[in-house]
Amino acid sequence: MIDVNELRKGITFELDNSLFKVLEYAHNKPGRGSATIRIKARNLLTGSTIEKTFISGDRVQDVRLDYQNAQFLYADENFYYFMNLQTYDQPALDKKIIGDSAGFLKEGVEAKITFYQDRPIDIELPTSVDLLVTRAEISVKGDTATGVTKKVTVETGLEVNCPNFVNEGDTIRVDTRTGDYITRV
Repeated sequence: MIDVNELRKGITFELDNSLFKVLEYAHNKPGRGSATIRIKARNLLTGSTIEKTFISGDRVQDVRLDYQNAQFLYADENFYYFMNLQTYDQPALDKKIIGDSAGFLKEGVEAKITFYQDRPIDIELPTSVDLLVTRAEISVKGDTATGVTKKVTVETGLEVNCPNFVNEGDTIRVDTRTGDYITRV
């Protein structure tokens, strides 16, 4: 058991026979009374998001998680397939687990997969990935006086706001946490 005061962003815990990963955390101490801890958490088994308020001193069940480094291989209609780099096992992750991270996955990208009781439940991508621009609007000469941006589409289908000088065929680095353009590679 862990105290709710120890919950922080990224911590996984068990509550009501479900696993939750903390997405947001706020500690509020009013003038009188006990402190409250508000969290926003994602249910790792169903993918739903909840907001929960705890009173300081409450406890939640901590869980033992296993992690494996794996390389993305390919995707089909329902699953994304990875290969463990040490054992060469090929775990398959459901589309619900991958969620919005799918736009950053291309063949060869390494990720850290979280397992609970030998079942994959979450994925952690590297902080940035390099993606090839497959479609970009044409820039108009003279539009560069200010920080003008345009939307480009990368090889995974993800749309990214980029500076006007990025063209089709360029490789760009994208932040996987925010989806923002970092630099041209």
